[in-house]
Amino acid sequence: MLENYTKPPLTFDQQLQKLKHCGLLIDNDELALFNLKTIGYYRLSAYWHPFRKIEQNGVISDDFEEWAHFKDVIDLYEFDRQLRLKVMDAIERIEVYTCAFVTETIAHKYGAFGHTEAANFLPDFNHASWLEKLNNEARRSSDKFVIHYKRNYCGFPTLPIWMVTELMSLGSLSYGYKGLKNVDKRTISNEFELRIEPFGSWLHTLSYIRNICSHHGRLWNREIAIRPRRNIGRNSDFAASLSNARIFFLFS
Repeated sequence: MLENYTKPPLTFDQQLQKLKHCGLLIDNDELALFNLKTIGYYRLSAYWHPFRKIEQNGVISDDFEEWAHFKDVIDLYEFDRQLRLKVMDAIERIEVYTCAFVTETIAHKYGAFGHTEAANFLPDFNHASWLEKLNNEARRSSDKFVIHYKRNYCGFPTLPIWMVTELMSLGSLSYGYKGLKNVDKRTISNEFELRIEPFGSWLHTLSYIRNICSHHGRLWNREIAIRPRRNIGRNSDFAASLSNARIFFLFS
C-alpha cells in the first residue's frame, strides 16, 4: 500500500547536522555548508550512497561507515562532473561527424531536399512527424543562415539537408537514421565500421546520454536505460565481457 510522503524540508544547517549525526566525517563546517548550498543535499545523496553501512540483512543503513568522509563525497561528485564534460566533448565529435556524413549521403543521392520525400525512407517510418520536428526547429531558429534563407527563398520552413543537419538534435538525427532505407544506413554505418543496427542503437544511446549530461545528471555508477547493441565480431574480448547496462560499456 502506498503511503503519503511526509518528510519535511531541512535547512542547510539541519542537513549538515543530520549528516554528522549519521556519522559522516566533516572537517570544515563552512565548506560543507557551501557545498550543500551550491550543489544540493539530494543531488549529493547519490554520491554518499556507497559510503552507507550495509546491515547483515542486506538493508542499507542511514548511518555511514566509520571511515566515510564528506570530502570523499565531494571528490566523487567532482569526478562525475569532469566525466560528463569529457563525455559531452566526445559525443559532440561523433554527432558532428555523423551529421556531416548523413548530409553527404542524402544530398548526393536524393538532392538538397531529399529528406522531405517519404519515398526515400522506409514505409513504416513516421516521416511526417519527423519532418514536422525539423520544420519546428527551423521556425524556432534565429541563426543568420536560417533568416537569410527565409528572406530569399520560397518553401520555408523547409530547408536544404545541409542546413537541416545544423539544426537537428541528436535525437532527431538518431530517429532519422532509423527511418532510412537499409542501403543508406549501411553507407553511413560502414563509415564508422559498425553494422546497421549497432550503429543505430549507439546513436540512440548517445542521444540519451547527451540529455543526461545536459541536465547535469549522474553518469558515474549509472545503469543505462537505453542500452547500445554489441557490434558482433568487432567488440574486443574486454568489451564483450562488460555489461552494456553500465555506463563503462560506452568507454570500452
